[in-house]
Parts: sequence; structure tokens; C-alpha cells
Amino acid sequence: MSAQSKGFAYRGAGRGEKTSPDRAPGLETCSDFTLKSLHWPKLKRQEPTLAHGVLSFPVMLSAVIFDIDGTLVDSVDLHAQCWKEAFEHFGYDIPYGEIRYQIGKGGDKLLAMFLSTKEIEKRGHQIEEFRGELFHRKYFPRCKPFPKVPELFERLRNEGLKVALASSGKKDEVRKYEQLLGIEMLVDGSTSSDDAHNSKPDPDILQEARKKIGNLEPAECLYVGDSPHDAKAARRDGMPMVGLLCGGFPKEDLMAEGALTTYQDPADLMAKWGEEKTRAAG
Repeated sequence: MSAQSKGFAYRGAGRGEKTSPDRAPGLETCSDFTLKSLHWPKLKRQEPTLAHGVLSFPVMLSAVIFDIDGTLVDSVDLHAQCWKEAFEHFGYDIPYGEIRYQIGKGGDKLLAMFLSTKEIEKRGHQIEEFRGELFHRKYFPRCKPFPKVPELFERLRNEGLKVALASSGKKDEVRKYEQLLGIEMLVDGSTSSDDAHNSKPDPDILQEARKKIGNLEPAECLYVGDSPHDAKAARRDGMPMVGLLCGGFPKEDLMAEGALTTYQDPADLMAKWGEEKTRAAG
């Protein structure tokens, strides 16, 4: 069962964190977003525009880049439970809700929300190693793909778009997720926290993903993620982003960090993508 269906919707930041919304002007009322961006004319880069509820972009869409945890796989609660168990193993009692809201960040950024610099220097590597082994042994077998992910990827590729993955997880986790989802042959490139110096919400992972699929400009790509940390990373990279609610993060938090709109899950995104193509063809 997904986090959203169980009613989870964690708000707020971790200890000491402050959010800093930086919405593009004129996008506050984008409640009826459609994927008109599939038919962008090739123009000099400008900001997205909103007219009659339809968001349009000034350059041709070339690729769609996806987060994994909470976006393609129902795993956010499992990651939070795993981190809590890892913290407790080393003597730290941190509330589950606070941990959960930080899922989507790289492990280094998550640790920094709860431990001092001295504690991280002393135990950070041990905690991450313990958590990684624990997740693979106990929690990964319980991860379930969200519906229609391979079908969505096939549709995008059939329309001439490149498809890439950009995850805060480790490289071996990304590889296992590709196998779990059955998308190994449907991905043009993938990046993980191992490929970047700085993890999400810094934009490094997205920048590396763009390099792997042809050195594309941010405005030529669309990022799909489930957390405010995904939205913030995309905003910092200058890449348009849409959010999926299946990870259990509040819609308003995604929008506050720059998401253009939200969909329920990959199946909903595919359905709306198809509707827009039919509308455009008609």
C-alpha cells in the first residue's frame, strides 16, 4: 500500500532546516496543467508561460528524467523505517515523521539534519554502511513498483524522448530498482549519489543525468519526482519539474519548491500524457 493511500502526509522540515520557496512568477494558479510542452517551438530560452490553464515551454522537449524512490517505487516509508532502525542501532532516538520528511535527500544530507558535525565525523560512515546493508537485507524485498512504469517509459521512448533516472540512492540500489521495475532496456542513462559530489537537493545528480543523455540543457528536460527535495534540485538546475503524490509528500510542499503541477502516480501521468497527445492530434 502506498504512503498516500495510507494517509501519510508529513509536513515541515527536519531539525534546523528552513524551506525557501522560490516559485517562478505567474505559476501560482497552475491547477489545470497539460503537457503542451510536447510541441514546443525551438526558440531562444525563456521562462515557461501560463495561458488558460495550459503551461507551455519555449524549447523542444528532448528527455524526461525520473527520480525513483516514491516516484516509481513505493519505498519512502521503508527507507524511513530503515533509517530509524539504523539510528536506533547507534543510540539515536529520532521521530519517524522527521526522518520521513527527509527521504529523497542523499544520506549525507539526511544525516546532517539530525547529527552534529562531530557525530557525523565519528559515526556517519558506519551509520550509512549499516543502513545500506539493512535496507538490502530487510527492506528492499518489500519494495513494490507503482503501476504502469514500463508502459510509461515505452510511450515516452516511442515519441522520440530519452528517458533517464536520477536518484539519491547508491548505484547498486538504482541497478536493483531497474531490475525490479523491468526497465533495464528502457533507460537511456542513470545517475546516483555515487555520480555526484553533492546529493539532492543540490542539482548535481540532475546535471550528471543531462550529461549522460547528450549534454542537454535543463530547459530541454522534464524532471518527475515525488519530494520537495526533488523539486528544489530541479529548480536549482533550471529544469521544469512535475510532482507525483504517490510518495506521500503534500502537494503544497511540492508546489512551494517549484513543481509546476502534480499527478497521483506514474499511471496518472501516463493517462494525462495520452490525453494531451490525443487532444493535440485532434
